Amino acid sequence: MQVTITGQHLEVTDALRDYVNEKMKRVQRHFDHVTKTQVVLHVEKTRHICEGNLSAKGTIIHANGEADDMYAAIDQMIDKLDRQVRRYKNKLRDHHKNGGALKQQEIIDSAASA
Repeated sequence: MQVTITGQHLEVTDALRDYVNEKMKRVQRHFDHVTKTQVVLHVEKTRHICEGNLSAKGTIIHANGEADDMYAAIDQMIDKLDRQVRRYKNKLRDHHKNGGALKQQEIIDSAASA
């Protein structure tokens, strides 16, 4: 997984970069089809904003976090991304175990069995 971290009105330090990479491992643990991730860190007066775009197989997932501290904003963004990734992963699963459609299932006539 390729992680790109950029900052607007903020210098991205090694500590911030390591923190984001460490937290992204949690998302990657739940879903391993992630190809590219872009994280943008903003500072607007006292608001710290973290935005993330995650490119997975067939979709792009976006989340953002906002807090008074950059680390808290990163945590919020990672929590939202993780929740969305788990929801997307559940949609990919085939929930029809016995043929799915009624056309494929065997029809039992109650009159024939009586």
